[in-house]
Amino acid sequence: MAPRAGTREQLAGAARAALGGGRRLAAVERIAGGSKKGVYRLVMDDATTAIAYLWDDAENYWPAAEGDDDLTDPFSPGLGLDLFQAAHARLDALGVRVPAIRLVDRDGAHCPADLAIVEDLPGESLEALLARDPGAAAPVMARLAESLAAMAGHRAPAYGKVAVVDGGGTSRGSSCEEVVLDRALRDLAEAASRDPRIAGARDRLEERLLGLAAAVRPRAEYAVVHGELGPDHVLVDADGNPVAIDIEGSMYFDVEWEHVFLRIRLHDAYEPLSVAGLDEDRLALYMLAQRLSLTAGPLRLLDGDFPDRAFMAGIAEHNLKQALELLHT
Repeated sequence: MAPRAGTREQLAGAARAALGGGRRLAAVERIAGGSKKGVYRLVMDDATTAIAYLWDDAENYWPAAEGDDDLTDPFSPGLGLDLFQAAHARLDALGVRVPAIRLVDRDGAHCPADLAIVEDLPGESLEALLARDPGAAAPVMARLAESLAAMAGHRAPAYGKVAVVDGGGTSRGSSCEEVVLDRALRDLAEAASRDPRIAGARDRLEERLLGLAAAVRPRAEYAVVHGELGPDHVLVDADGNPVAIDIEGSMYFDVEWEHVFLRIRLHDAYEPLSVAGLDEDRLALYMLAQRLSLTAGPLRLLDGDFPDRAFMAGIAEHNLKQALELLHT
């Protein structure tokens, strides 16, 4: 999908400001995959490239929901430049490779919506590299493990979005496990309203969630997590370094949340990222919670006009089956 004519004109001015040198914008290519923001590759007339992130309501495929703008909810949508910059600063300070920022515009100098222009990394994603050549991916996975260790080693006494915690704010709820349980119960209700298989198992799934949450022991320190660190959210730069993208949802949270997501997305390829000492009770609760989230979320997204409908329906179906399987383990 090409950008609207007005968007292209705005990006042309921003690209000149970001990249300078008398360059002129020659082409704008939308990059597939974004569901909350527009992601565009800017190609200049001398072949220099950059990536534009545009947080505009027109670029967000997710149906609006109550509480979307409540930053005290760690799981509210990661939208906007403030969240991006806070996460970028925290990850960069920890030595985690993120795309370099070339320009930010929150005042409407170029676009009426929040805009960032960042370094382009034209190579493949970790997901593509793992599929093409697992051996070549091994050193990238080793470096990603180092990044995860740096994130896990940076602790905070509060949980929540990086922008909130680093800004001295407080998040809702009393613990990570309480926030996860509340969200999982909402996801369960939403999935049950859309699929009769979940509806038929709703009472048993709710009982399992409550039992798993009751087993979790209190914790008072939290690590930095990306939150959705699938291999599609890791690019590989020219030096073979993993580069984290889609970082706006980064937060201080239980490190188990990150590892459950990694296990779900990487399957057998997860092993190089595994670590000792994870809390098994949290892992069990968070696995069921994420399966329900990955069922309800895609079903909700399909209420709108998200273009790749078969792909999203497949995610919902797979995770629905996995959630039901967890009732028998």
